[in-house]
Order: sequence, then structure tokens, then C-alpha cells
Amino acid sequence: MNWSGLENILSGVNKYSTAFGRIWLSMVFVFRVMVFVVAAQRVWGDENKDFVCNTRQPGCTNVCYDHIFPISHIRLWALQLIFVTCPSLMVIAHVKFREGKDMKYVAEHHGSHLYANPGKKRGGLWWTYLLSLVFKAGFDVSFLYILYRIYDGYDLPRLSKCALDPCPNTVDCFISRPTEKKIFMVFMVVSSALCICMCICEMVYLIVKRISKLLKIRHDNQRLLFAEQHELTTIVPPRSQYKRTDPTLGDSQLSLKKEKIREGCTTTTL
Repeated sequence: MNWSGLENILSGVNKYSTAFGRIWLSMVFVFRVMVFVVAAQRVWGDENKDFVCNTRQPGCTNVCYDHIFPISHIRLWALQLIFVTCPSLMVIAHVKFREGKDMKYVAEHHGSHLYANPGKKRGGLWWTYLLSLVFKAGFDVSFLYILYRIYDGYDLPRLSKCALDPCPNTVDCFISRPTEKKIFMVFMVVSSALCICMCICEMVYLIVKRISKLLKIRHDNQRLLFAEQHELTTIVPPRSQYKRTDPTLGDSQLSLKKEKIREGCTTTTL
């Protein structure tokens, strides 16, 4: 399988991923794909050829091998890597859909854009990205459980007992290089567990960031609503600017008082 082609496709997801997503992608291709291609395939390349049982009964070795290895580790890990990396294509497909929709909108509305940034995680793209993380973590957990159930744990015994037909009796079967294979199996299991943790951390980060943003918007809206409901009117000038008049004075008395005030002003001016 051409893993480099898949890597080139998924590298485009980095533009739309968070820091956790970039770390996850690096871990997948450095600690899982490269180890799988460079080392694991060679280690498990002799699992059928060097599987030996202490009998010469025709068909017994093949039956015991199928019983001990229902599915090859290599093929199981290959399926796991394919299933785990495919959800990222959902994000790329959604972004491409947005870009095409935006280009069509620009052509119909003479230059105005429907999306300021088609790759920004808002609206449906946010849900697509979150759903892709759920699928990634779910696939990894499922394959780890399948591996645990098939092989009764993450261990490879040096000696296996087999009493299936057409074996004449209980025979002893031996796996080639069990310690080395166990080390690689544990490494792949730990790498998968770390990738699951990264997916969970990214999901928590996205949800917390979304909630904090919604709370901030709600707080700002409440402040605007409060300001509109308690809008202040024009401030009334202070009472000291108004001249007080005695309502008990008559018109003649008021006129005499005004003349005295004018005379006082004239005298002050002189």
C-alpha cells in the first residue's frame, strides 16, 4: 500500500487542525505508519513460515496456526490505520464543499463572499471536525479491544498448546521471535492509546472553547440589553443656573427689583 499518498492527502488537514490535531497526525505517521512500514512488516514476515509444531501430521500445523493467529497483526494494524485516518477526509471534503459553494456565491453576487474563511471551524464544519475526532478515537478503541479479545491480552506466548483435528494429540507449537514481536505489539498499542488521549484532549479543547465563546457572546448581549433598557436621558442643567423669583411679588414689585439689579450692574461696571 502506498502510505505516502495517504500522508500527502492528510497533510492538508493541518491547515484546519488545532495544535492537538497536528500532534496527533505527527504521531500517527511517525510512530505508527513509519514503524509499521519499516519494521513491523519485516518482523511479522516470517510468522507463517517459521511457525513450527512438534508433529508431522499433514494439516495440523496449518490448523494450529489459524487457531493461534485468527488474523495477522500486520493486516489488523493496516485496517486500523486506514479506519483511523479516513475520518480526517470528512473535514477536507466539507472544506472543499464550502469553497465550491463560496465560488458559486461570488459568481452570482459579483464579488461578495459567502464565507470569510471556508476553513474556519464554525457552524457545520465545527460539528464535522468534532465528529471526525469521535470516529478516530472510536476506531482506535475498537481495534484495541478486538486485538485484546482475539489474543487474550497483549502478549505472545513462547509456547502454545493445540489439540484440534487433524492433530493426533495435544501438540506444542512455537512462534518465531516472540519477544521481538511482543515489543512491537506493545509499542503499537501504546501509540494507539496516546492517539486516543490526543483525540480526547482535542475534543475537550474544542468544546470548552465553544462554551466559553457562547458565554462571552451571551454576556455581551446582556450588557447591551441592559444599556438599552437603562439608557440615560439628557442631563438637566443645575438649578444654580436658574434665577429664583418670589411668587408672592406683584408685577410692579418685580419691575422695581429688576431696575435695582440693573443699577447695581451699572455701578459695578463703573
